[in-house]
Amino acid sequence: MPCFISLCLYFLLVLKPVRTITEDVEVLVILPKNNSYLFSYPRVAPAIDYAQQRLKKDGGEYSGLQFKIQYENSDCGNDALFTLVDKSCEKKPDLILGPACEYAAAAVVRLASHWNIPVISAGALATGFSHKNTEYSHLTRIAPSYLKMAETFTAMFQYFTWKSALLVYEDDKEERNCFFTLEGVYHLLGDYNIVTYAIHSKEDRLDTDDILQNIYDTEVVIMCAGADIIREIMLAAHRRRLTSGNYIFFNIELFNSSSYGNGSWKRGDKYDNEARQAYASLNTVTLLRTVKPEFENFSMEVQKSIQKAGVHDCKDCGSINMFVEGFHDALLLYAIALHEAMKNGHSKKDGAEITARMWNRTFEGIAGQVSMDGNGDRNGDFSLMVMTNVEAGTYEVRPTKITPDVVANYFGVNGSFQVLPAFNTDRFTLQGRRKTHTEIPDKSCGLGVSALTGIIVGALLGTAMLMAFYFFRKNYRITIERRTQREECDIGKHRQLREDSIRSNFSAA
Repeated sequence: MPCFISLCLYFLLVLKPVRTITEDVEVLVILPKNNSYLFSYPRVAPAIDYAQQRLKKDGGEYSGLQFKIQYENSDCGNDALFTLVDKSCEKKPDLILGPACEYAAAAVVRLASHWNIPVISAGALATGFSHKNTEYSHLTRIAPSYLKMAETFTAMFQYFTWKSALLVYEDDKEERNCFFTLEGVYHLLGDYNIVTYAIHSKEDRLDTDDILQNIYDTEVVIMCAGADIIREIMLAAHRRRLTSGNYIFFNIELFNSSSYGNGSWKRGDKYDNEARQAYASLNTVTLLRTVKPEFENFSMEVQKSIQKAGVHDCKDCGSINMFVEGFHDALLLYAIALHEAMKNGHSKKDGAEITARMWNRTFEGIAGQVSMDGNGDRNGDFSLMVMTNVEAGTYEVRPTKITPDVVANYFGVNGSFQVLPAFNTDRFTLQGRRKTHTEIPDKSCGLGVSALTGIIVGALLGTAMLMAFYFFRKNYRITIERRTQREECDIGKHRQLREDSIRSNFSAA
């Protein structure tokens, strides 16, 4: 009988429907409307909608969460903060997605943290946002930060035992994407000999001679700049024969955008062939793309939504970049944390609790597993890509398979740097600088080094003494001759005086 009761209780628990938590969630998305930004909300909105539909599907445990999403233009400036303040006068949002631009995000995150509102962004990648103990306490970064990317260079410097680097970056004084990108590299490579070079104005002529002058004193060159600038630098370096192995050149390309140097050397001009040869020595650090079948469907749905919305002012709005993918995963992560917090008796207004539950966890994103560290930042995986086919002059990362152009990967979860079959050690070895130590040929005819040194020093001292004696003897002889001549002259004068004196005396007599 007791067994029968236990069995009945077991079936009651198994067959009992899962209680769905029902909650309306106010979401404020603060991103620029201008589609020149890779994270504009017309680009991102279809991804967020896709995530929302995914959570509702099949009556799952998150289907009771009703997200009411409102999009506002940040304009990557003060409008982001003003929007948050204006929208919060009547009712504060439960979740903020964005901003992505550093300066806009800083103000919004500070205020949201004060108001206990969770903020999730696929931007705000600068190193300064890593300090979350105070003003950025409610920020979760769903895309790998610049500091995470910089770990790739730290791993390579340790692997190849490089000691010095020149960081070349384009600084537009507005968004400063490349400044913040290499700031992370500079921060992590602090124990090495690092030199920085800023390119400030697009209007001024690029002084490649000045840049190359700084290269001579370093081993590794790490660049973040527009595609045209990267091309000019590589052409100049190639003409100076600096791409022959004495220096290692890197380009950082995180977003497949020409503003970050998209690996394109073709311009249809007379320098194309020379540029292709120069780029054969250029190594590119980019995001590692590992996707699953669902990602293909996601990509197609986003493209359809953008076409249906009539977004025509950008040619690449249909491409799925890191930001589009990130804001999709942001809504998933928040749903997981909110559902978990509410099951444990918390409300949607307990922003600190929900934020804490988004950190230090792993979940399944649209393109694969997403790992968040204990500081609320996504661990990043990055690829090292080279041009292995110089004749074709192309290299790309294909999401569906590993290509010979990808020669190594860095995995942020465990900090491992893994080389692939196409990896060539010689390419990353500084020729003429990293030669193994060889014994100096013995030219002492069997004598020891100390004995040979003594003989050389003795010979030098002997030569110096002979020369000193020669000059002393010569000077002494000249002095004696001059003194003898002077004495003979004096004797003549004295004799004449005595004779004159005698004659005088005689006359007086």
